[in-house]
This record gives sequence, C-alpha cells and structure tokens, in this order.
Amino acid sequence: MMSYQILERSLGFKQVLPVTENWSAAPDFLKLVSEYCLENKPQVIVECSSGTSSLVLSRCCQLNKLGHVYSLENGEEFYLQTKQQLFDFSLSEYCDVIHAPLQEINLDNGSFQWYDITGFAEKTIDMLVIDGPPGFLQKHSRYPALPLLSDRLAEHCIVFLDDAARDDERELVKSWLSDNPEFDYEYIDNERGCSILKR
Repeated sequence: MMSYQILERSLGFKQVLPVTENWSAAPDFLKLVSEYCLENKPQVIVECSSGTSSLVLSRCCQLNKLGHVYSLENGEEFYLQTKQQLFDFSLSEYCDVIHAPLQEINLDNGSFQWYDITGFAEKTIDMLVIDGPPGFLQKHSRYPALPLLSDRLAEHCIVFLDDAARDDERELVKSWLSDNPEFDYEYIDNERGCSILKR
C-alpha cells in the first residue's frame, strides 16, 4: 500500500509531510497527480482546496523547473497554514494560495456554495485538481468546478477528482460528461477513488 513516506522519498522531500488524517488527500491520489505532473510538466495547475497536495504539486514544479500552482482555499485557518507550510518547505515561489471564501452561486441545476474566484486572475489551466469544497456542505459539493472553470481550461487539459468513489462524486461526474462530451473519462479504483477527465 502506498504511504506518505514512500511519496516523500520519491519526491526527495527533506522534511516529513504535514498530514491530517481526515483532511489530507490519500497518498495514492497524491502519487497519481505527482506522476502526471512530473511526466507532463503542466504550466498552470489549479487545485480546489489546499494542504498536503499543495506541497506535493509545488515540489513537482520545483523538480520540473516549470509550472505554478494556484490553490483555492475557503478556510482562512487552512489558507494561513498552507502558506506557512510552503514557506517552511521553501516552496512558496511555486504556489499562490488564494483565500477564496465560499459564496452562493446559481447554476442551471441549482444553487451551490463555492469558492469566490474574483481574486483569481484569468489563467489558462493545464491541470485541475479537485479536492474541495467538503462533501458534507451540500449535495454535489464539487460540481461547480467544471462549469465555472471550463472557459479557463486549456485545449488539452486534465482534471483529477478526489473522493470519486462516493455516490455524490459518481453522480456529478455523469453530469460533467453529459455537458462536456469532448472529455475522455477514466476511473482509478484507489483508496478513495479518483476520476480523471482528459481533453
């Protein structure tokens, strides 16, 4: 079974990754996104929710000598914590943590609490990693990511959705694919499930 220690060694971290059992992405998910990042060298990486993944993706950019991470974080405590961790790991130059409190947004299929991205400059996104907002907030909590960011996605982009084994995530992926038939879809049956959409 994949462990954080194996991930630390493979990416050459000199410090132990700060992991929170209930909040941090599972190591096998982090392995998936880091392997893709190292192999494909995306220039603009956006993640919904900050934390251990921010350090892993930033380290990949450092190793690639290319790329930058933009991390949307609704919680001020986590925003400040991630910024400090990036500083402690000497990775601050590779990641902008954006404090993006949740706000009500209206889409065709309902209202959702999602990140306020007015402070996030227009970027063409090569890689989108979705691990928030938390599923307990509302049904299909992570659905807005694709409708709201689709016009910023690069022509050849990839989307990783964590916790994809949950019923909510399975349902919202069906909606995404129905609205965006140009995406190829793959499901990885790892610890928490990962859906990958690739254009």
